[in-house]
Amino acid sequence: MVRLPSIQLQDETRVSGGTRVHLILNVEGEAVSAVLLRPETPAGAAALLLHGLSSRGAVMAGEVGQVLLRRGVASLSPDLPLHGSRGNPLELQGVRNPLEVARLWRLALREAEAGAAFLRSLEGGGARHLGVVGYSLGSFLALTLAARMRELDAVVLAAGGDLPVGTPLTTLARTLVDPVRAVRHLRGRPLLMLNGRADPVIRPDQAERLFANAQEPKELRWWNGGHTPSAGAIDGAAAWLAAELSALSR
Repeated sequence: MVRLPSIQLQDETRVSGGTRVHLILNVEGEAVSAVLLRPETPAGAAALLLHGLSSRGAVMAGEVGQVLLRRGVASLSPDLPLHGSRGNPLELQGVRNPLEVARLWRLALREAEAGAAFLRSLEGGGARHLGVVGYSLGSFLALTLAARMRELDAVVLAAGGDLPVGTPLTTLARTLVDPVRAVRHLRGRPLLMLNGRADPVIRPDQAERLFANAQEPKELRWWNGGHTPSAGAIDGAAAWLAAELSALSR
């Protein structure tokens, strides 16, 4: 049973389509800064948005959350450990202790679980149906989280895939995060993958390998570019997620 985090409200402003709330989630003694976007007319659907390396929750809120808001979907975008207000993500590159890497990964998972539980508990009935969106590093976290939480009804992975093959760190990394094993645990929950045909970070073969191991329903869409999704890809993914969550309410 995931414990609900205690909340500290920082500020609240009106935005097009709803309300933007900056809050602090207190999770196991960690102060997790997050952006909550709530539509004017709640549809009972929400998404947890998990950002990439060196980014922050506010970026996901601005680039993905606002698009979802226009479609009536609430979202929560937290800062991952050592990101945003919580430190310098470059510190991650200096972490050489595998135990510290494992601690940070498990901390990120527990915080993401708490974020999902918070969305379920929102005033006014909470989110009856919940999706998760992960970009790059966040895609690994989102997939691992979905494998653990059956409450997540739909999954969107942008610039996500399997781990690279044949690198010295892959075997060690797979003890913490195994995308292929995780994707097999979705068991019929819809999956959308978005990948760049020229992505040098998560290469097309990594995306195709993960997609091949996923069960239906699943869809793989490509954008003609590198590691950063196009605006059209983001808009299409938001429309897909809103439609999937809406269909569950019928």
